[in-house]
Amino acid sequence: MDQSEIMGTVVKILTPWVKNEDALQSVSMETSILDDLKVNSARLVDVVIAFEDEFDIEIEDEDVDSVNSVGDAVQLISGKLG
Repeated sequence: MDQSEIMGTVVKILTPWVKNEDALQSVSMETSILDDLKVNSARLVDVVIAFEDEFDIEIEDEDVDSVNSVGDAVQLISGKLG
């Protein structure tokens, strides 16, 4: 799975929790999940669980802390997929 496919899946997973639809229309690797997409920080647990289920990976708590942008999520998942 290449990075564009991973990004597409990441965006699809994030979509139900996005509060800023405009930012979603122009999402990029630099888009902040909390600040730009306005995903509630309490919902990040749900997002991470969805990532784990969709990609069949395990994400450590300390890894979650480093995910601020869509690109961070894509890089983390890409690394886990090897």
